[in-house]
Amino acid sequence: MLRPANFSDVNLLWFDPFKILFIIILKKALIYVAYSTFMFIIIFVIYWRFSLVMPFMLCKSVCFGYVFKESLAVAYNFIHRYEGALDPWMSALWKMLYKKNPKLLPSGPDFLTSDATLIDLPKIQILYHDVDEVKPQLSTSTDLKYLEMQIERARSMTPGKYSAKNRPDCFLKMTKNCPLSRAGSGKDVRHFEFEAVSCLIEYEVGDVLEVLPGQSPAAVDAFIKRCNLNPESYITVEPRDKENKLSASSLLFPVKLKTFVELTMDVASASPRRYFFEVMSVFANAEHEKERLQYFVSPEGRDDLYQYNQKERRTVLEVLEDFPSVQMPFEWLVQLVPPLKTRAFSISSSPSVHPNEVHLTVSVVSWTTPYKRKRMGLCSSWLASLDPQQQRSLIPAWITKGSLPPPPPSLPLILIGPGTGCAPFRGFVEERALQSKSGPTAPIVFFFGCRNENNDFLYKDFWLSHSQQGRVLSESKGGGFYVAFSRDQPQKVYVQHKMREQSMKIWSMLAQGAAVYVAGSSNKMPSDVFSTFEEIVSTENQVPRETALKWLRALEKAGKYHVEAWS
Repeated sequence: MLRPANFSDVNLLWFDPFKILFIIILKKALIYVAYSTFMFIIIFVIYWRFSLVMPFMLCKSVCFGYVFKESLAVAYNFIHRYEGALDPWMSALWKMLYKKNPKLLPSGPDFLTSDATLIDLPKIQILYHDVDEVKPQLSTSTDLKYLEMQIERARSMTPGKYSAKNRPDCFLKMTKNCPLSRAGSGKDVRHFEFEAVSCLIEYEVGDVLEVLPGQSPAAVDAFIKRCNLNPESYITVEPRDKENKLSASSLLFPVKLKTFVELTMDVASASPRRYFFEVMSVFANAEHEKERLQYFVSPEGRDDLYQYNQKERRTVLEVLEDFPSVQMPFEWLVQLVPPLKTRAFSISSSPSVHPNEVHLTVSVVSWTTPYKRKRMGLCSSWLASLDPQQQRSLIPAWITKGSLPPPPPSLPLILIGPGTGCAPFRGFVEERALQSKSGPTAPIVFFFGCRNENNDFLYKDFWLSHSQQGRVLSESKGGGFYVAFSRDQPQKVYVQHKMREQSMKIWSMLAQGAAVYVAGSSNKMPSDVFSTFEEIVSTENQVPRETALKWLRALEKAGKYHVEAWS
């Protein structure tokens, strides 16, 4: 049975309904046009400023979780500036329209920005099912099949956008969780190994593994309790618009409410958007909370909302607990709570060397907010907390293509992967080493960088082993392994410094048709590395920088310069 939302607190405006409809449609259209124009300008400016990195930054983040760095703050600032510019413009527009035609707005130009709250119905509706009708369907499924069905059904019913496929490609069990960085170094980088339990896992070097993170059971239970929901009830979610109804088959597999929250709603990690607070104000029963929420969504309260919500990365659960009188219907929560998204990681293993296994190199994300609140990345901290010896739950995962295509054995490679950017190249080296046992292979040169040799030299033994005489990274085979330790001496040394030292070798390999692969942070590293290549080509070939730039652009177009950058 559908439980309708309670709109008793909504103040309705009693005059010509056609005028109300016209004003609402006009407002939404203008907001859409303004937002689209603003985002186009932002994308153009970023592309102009970071012409090299932009095509890859538009791709999904593909390694080591979502790192809370400057790029995330910039994204929030974009939204903040957009709202800050739009609100005064809209206010001026209503005043101009009122001045031109007072009959259009009989309640005055400020009627849409008054304390009266007008919201639409939620876009989805929830149907509750009798548990006796559901149990016979569940009893015929195996545990793994049931889990697969629950994930696919829950994530296909939600209004959020997820992976292209809602059904996982495989389920993984963690078999190894070991630190790569030294304790107390300020970084926590882990090496994870997984084995597929549901099917034979198939991938290529350079591919990406998307993982559905697990949420804290305590946080999920607290959210359900705070919202006065029944965790044991079975539900289906449908669009309210009859033209967009799901097929009749959507009703065949209702999902337990608690499972739906666990698999689709990010209740304890992501911050809600501004509209969440606007809807909260409608359902606030305490007057002081209603006033505070209305202030947050007003032009005057925008800065305070930004400081309270985005800057502090306040979670949905924390926001709801800060406003205890708010009782939002579940339909609104499903629509407005940020969706639980998969996290993408570059695979750091070769399927030929480790059949039916997949390895990841993950930096555990943590930071401190302006008010000294400790925050952790949802997926990376969850993976780090798993004990392979005690883990019983299975990890849903998807295999997708990344930005680094697998190279043929005959292609010489120049790899640049500072920090955790070395992850995909570990798989490249493993694959090339195996190929070298059955036939001739082209050389690999790898430039790696980290802060300290003793703190975060990731996979040190692995690289040094493959650099020995006759191995794929050895200079005797035409390859090489070069490390830059940025903090082990007074003057910082980065991978581009090591590249300049090997300028002649790099140009020789490029002239012989080598491909370039770059992986790592999207801040400055990709553009600095590209600039270094430009300098090397110009110096070694004795041509102007403009000619070197054109040569590198041609290398990109030929599919021999690949970048996988993340923020």
